[in-house]
Amino acid sequence: MEYGMWGRLRRMSALVWIASVSLVVWLWLLLGQGFFWRTDQRLPPRAALEHWPDVAVVVPARDEAEVLPSSLPSLLAQDYPGRAEIFLVDDGSSDGTGELARSLAERCGGLPLSVVSPGEPEAGWTGKLWALRHGIALARAREPEYLLLTDADIAHAPDSLRELVAAARGGGFDLVSQMARLRVASGWERLIVPAFVYFFAQLYPFRWINARRPRATAAAGGCVLLRTEAAVRAGIPDAVRQAVIDDVSVARAVRTSGGRVWLGLADRVDSVRPYPLLADLWRMVSRSAYAQLRHNPLVLLGTVAGLALVYLAPPVTFAAGLAAGSAGAAWAGGLAWLVMTGTYLPMLRHYRQPLALAPTLPFTALLYLLMTVDSAVQHYRGRGAAWKGRTYARPEAAPEQR
Repeated sequence: MEYGMWGRLRRMSALVWIASVSLVVWLWLLLGQGFFWRTDQRLPPRAALEHWPDVAVVVPARDEAEVLPSSLPSLLAQDYPGRAEIFLVDDGSSDGTGELARSLAERCGGLPLSVVSPGEPEAGWTGKLWALRHGIALARAREPEYLLLTDADIAHAPDSLRELVAAARGGGFDLVSQMARLRVASGWERLIVPAFVYFFAQLYPFRWINARRPRATAAAGGCVLLRTEAAVRAGIPDAVRQAVIDDVSVARAVRTSGGRVWLGLADRVDSVRPYPLLADLWRMVSRSAYAQLRHNPLVLLGTVAGLALVYLAPPVTFAAGLAAGSAGAAWAGGLAWLVMTGTYLPMLRHYRQPLALAPTLPFTALLYLLMTVDSAVQHYRGRGAAWKGRTYARPEAAPEQR
């Protein structure tokens, strides 16, 4: 009888300890992680320019016929006071992407469009970087002051380019990037997409990136305005040709070479790419999750343990505390879950989603944990990172770091 009582006490004590540690971590995240949960990092103050610099828009595209009718016309229709030209790089598409782009340009008019093809990629180039290399080389022949690197699934408001250039000029930034608002139409998108941006902001707090003395570096690859001079100085894209997480690598190269970087949430830059099924979202995350951990098994174990302690422990200790009659575990776990839920509300508002989804964040975190483990499994099976039907057995040599 005495042994059973001491066993129950030890279990209750462990529950209280785990719940308390999780609560302390959440209080630290609330106040000490760059207020990552706030969604107020938008384009900095900007004013009309007396002289609008030349801009070349580079769009890497591989099998994008499904999304181009919803995205390319928005680029063609940019209301930009200076000279701007679009270079769409058809990277070996098999669905008529290039032909569709030309027909859209003829039908919609607007900015001049060139459709080019880079041929088969050389060894050592991952993802869209080979297409970017070709597009940037052609664009630089026009000697633009800025390059807008934007994905084929990104739709821009008519004043997007003008606002980006004004922000870069006004703030003296070499790289200005906006996190496009991803599509949230299906049930799985509503559950996973806002959390994806939330987790990204937790890993790379936007305030830390944008500070005069930055403590983090990142960019969002769907919408990057890059000063051409800074790209040359940083060796973009050759310097990051093996990067799987290319946006973070580009931002790091720019900052390492002395450039200033800014990243925030977009109000009127949207991704039109659908992810209707869990499998679609799973592939999106698992493609680069283990690369983010520098393909290090110890970092993977630490990440799994950290996700479990931070996101899974609060609801588990809350429920277990109630079941076991441990008021301490129930209170600490419940408060940790409450803080977690509160920090998720601003992102749900940004995505115009029901606030009732906030308490489900632990379940979404569990899915991300499994996606990360699956990313590592695929890596050790030799499948490497995959992008648009291409698989890269050897990931980037230089890890992305904060």
